Amino acid sequence: MKQKLLITLFSFGLLIGCKTQVTQTESSKITTINTNIPVREHSIQAILWQQQSAEYRALTYQAFNLARLQLDNILNAKNEFDKPIAIVTDIDETILDNSPYSGKQVELDEEYTSSRWKEWVTLKNAKAIPGAVDFFQYAKSKGVEVFYISNRKTLQKKETIANLIKVGFPFADQSHVFLKDATSGKLDRRLEVMKSHNIVMFLGDNLSDFSIVFEKSTTEIRNKNADSLRLDFGKKFIVLPNPLYGDWETNGVYEGNYKWSTFQKDSIRRKKITSY
Repeated sequence: MKQKLLITLFSFGLLIGCKTQVTQTESSKITTINTNIPVREHSIQAILWQQQSAEYRALTYQAFNLARLQLDNILNAKNEFDKPIAIVTDIDETILDNSPYSGKQVELDEEYTSSRWKEWVTLKNAKAIPGAVDFFQYAKSKGVEVFYISNRKTLQKKETIANLIKVGFPFADQSHVFLKDATSGKLDRRLEVMKSHNIVMFLGDNLSDFSIVFEKSTTEIRNKNADSLRLDFGKKFIVLPNPLYGDWETNGVYEGNYKWSTFQKDSIRRKKITSY
């Protein structure tokens, strides 16, 4: 009887040991999977949507059609301006499509680097966002000047102008292109344009392209400010879709912290999704 009891206890101990070992092994596998997430895996769907979907193209056409309608309304109102009128636009993901750069990030499994971005800009191969060239050429035909305010670095001005000219944008020259020098905030550059022109319309993919109230703000504040300015969207402010990157991600989702690990970013993204 004792011998049978010992055998039973020994067998039970082995089962417990095996179960513990399996659990630990499975736990180890789960940890390995979660901590080795490709750094841009989460952006693949957004890249595909921008590059492949007809819905993206429809939205950009819609934005520029609306911009043309509003410009016509402004011109037909025959307002007396004390200075020439102008339109201010952002460049990246507003009038130039940089999704191939995002594709390269996925291919190489790397986050943004200034050297890789410089490589892309130097190629001067960014295509125009659908509808953009037609709208700005139309604005030119109506005597409206266009100013480009972008956070591309000033050192990239030559290549940027060349790319704009290549795809057909008007006013692509030294006096109409304002790139980033000391600060990423665009207020000072907007004020510079306002010295000589009345700005009647802004176009951008990031809300900080329109107003300083959206700069370095949390998701909650950005949403409240968007609500407070709701009557300006579609009139003075024309927004282009950009699911790839922006302040909504860096200052919103990631709360202005650029030091999160890939694993931490994945956890933050999952935590901030609303479910039921």
